[in-house]
Amino acid sequence: MLLGIDTGGTFTDFVLWRDGELRVHKVLSTPSAPERAILQGVADLGLDAEALTVIHGSTVATNAVLEGKGARTVYIADRGLADLLAIGRQARAALYDLQPAPRPPPVPAELCLETGGRLAADGTQVVPLTDSDLTELRAAITRLAPEAVAVNLLFSYLDDSAERGIAAALPTELFVSRSSEVLPLQGEYERGIATWLNARVGPVVGGYIERLQKGLPGARVSVMQSSGEAVAAEQTARLAVRLLLSGPAGGLVGAGFVGRAVGIERLLTFDMGGTSTDVALVDGAPRLTTEGRIGGFPVAVPMVDMHTIGAGGGSIARLDAGGALLVGPESAGADPGPVCYGQGGREPTVTDANLVLGRLRPEAFLGGRMRLDAKAARAALAQLGRSMRLPPEQAAERAAQGVVDLANEHMARALRVISVQRGVDPRDLYLCSFGGAGGLHVCALAEALGMRRALVPERAGVLSALGMLVTPPGRLLTRTWLGLLAERDDSTIAEALSDLAAGGVAALRAEGIDPGTLRREDSLDLRYRGQSYTLNLPWQGRTATAEAFQELHRARYGHDLDLPVELVNLRARLTAPAHALSLPPVESEPAAAQTATVVGCASPVAVVQRGAIAAGKTIVGPAVILDTVATTWLAPNWRATRDALGNLLLACESE
Repeated sequence: MLLGIDTGGTFTDFVLWRDGELRVHKVLSTPSAPERAILQGVADLGLDAEALTVIHGSTVATNAVLEGKGARTVYIADRGLADLLAIGRQARAALYDLQPAPRPPPVPAELCLETGGRLAADGTQVVPLTDSDLTELRAAITRLAPEAVAVNLLFSYLDDSAERGIAAALPTELFVSRSSEVLPLQGEYERGIATWLNARVGPVVGGYIERLQKGLPGARVSVMQSSGEAVAAEQTARLAVRLLLSGPAGGLVGAGFVGRAVGIERLLTFDMGGTSTDVALVDGAPRLTTEGRIGGFPVAVPMVDMHTIGAGGGSIARLDAGGALLVGPESAGADPGPVCYGQGGREPTVTDANLVLGRLRPEAFLGGRMRLDAKAARAALAQLGRSMRLPPEQAAERAAQGVVDLANEHMARALRVISVQRGVDPRDLYLCSFGGAGGLHVCALAEALGMRRALVPERAGVLSALGMLVTPPGRLLTRTWLGLLAERDDSTIAEALSDLAAGGVAALRAEGIDPGTLRREDSLDLRYRGQSYTLNLPWQGRTATAEAFQELHRARYGHDLDLPVELVNLRARLTAPAHALSLPPVESEPAAAQTATVVGCASPVAVVQRGAIAAGKTIVGPAVILDTVATTWLAPNWRATRDALGNLLLACESE
């Protein structure tokens, strides 16, 4: 049995694969202790933990960073560089804001220590690490009593002996994070931030995984990494910074898997959950970046390239001091949740607005397992409408429409960031909608971007959990290796890539994976000499890779340069075969026809059970399409055809 689990801000999703069949389930998340929702879901499904293989997407590391929580961490640097993380890159968040509000440093000054062990740029020793240095560090650590330590010395990727010496000298009960292990790349600030984040959230992740494994005795548990590979749970604390986009990465893997199954390679995706919306481009597989940011911090570890905004089903609607309507980024989350959940929520949300508009059916939420309180939602939206000075008899409906329209505009803007602003015409792509709330907004967002085609996968409400099931175990390894490409021959580069991959092979062997089954993809980060940014190219020999770099540079920037090409980083990606899983064909089950009143539609609209739509049959909008984990609002001038795998292929009929 394979169980994919995605822990979201509002719901925890489950997809069970057993004997060729898929079964889905949802429970409300328990943010204070995420493992409780997981254990509840396993119990609801009646599963024996000892028979389970669990692939899990976790928000524990992400939430710890976003909420400013985590272990008390000491930062150790070379002498004179204790304030490195506080200084950063001197970049302003708002370019023309000449008086930005001061931001507290990542690590308080009293927790920043300095020591010896400094290297020069060529790896030669400038200042040795002495026994006296280690004695002083131990004394300072005893006095400061941290839970974790981050060690970030200059050029440690060239020689990590000083960092290893410091780690060995510290008390064994401390969680110690070394920059040469976390991110052996140039850029002392980005490397330092990644190392500090890893140390700060490592004990949090480790405690969570320990509690989860204790609650699932005998289960084989692995966790999704931000780059789209799974890692054994026992190793996640050491790699905690690589889990910051764990859940969203599962959604992109799932979208790519479904897209390939229906013959669609290029997708513009939006994953709308209860707390946030993630948008990305998928071209056969998710794109990766090393320029991601979480909570305002640069995170240079490889992760899926996506843009996230605080607009989800639970996003709270309110008026600002000037009387303008705002939606998000604050969310009602799972506790208390939207007003209509009946758990004490008082502020109206996007979910409440969709319910008031008639696009959500109160009796059919989660397949009828959770009834929504439409009366309470209407009262909350009516109060908001009165604050907006709307006519009392129309206050709830007009306020609800405003909330949905504003949320749509936020998401459309995010979709433009990931497509139009990167030179990609969204009209050439399918808009792939998933997440619990995505189907309610897919038509409006497609229209906003001029797109005429969309895909709402079967089980869209739990697609991230499905993506966990088809995620391969693996590692993505990186290391800086500066030098002119022309001065390195093919055999030297190939040998360096093999040496880099060897550590990943050993780690995967320790997880019980046969090295003979691993697939390896080598690549190089290249740039013209004098540039700051790099382009990543598959390694195909020095001459061919250099030519490919020139072509990509012309395509990306419109020109090339008559300058030497510099090799900056080596990258090796190792993946084991994913679980052999294919989407089962669906069968339709007749259901009674229903209609409902939807605000903005002159006559009642059809309410259709997704499972009642036969393969190949087309539904013409407006219509509300229900399933057990999500609802799709098929707007006027749109039609939806269900394919043999249950996916809805949407097309716009208007010019």
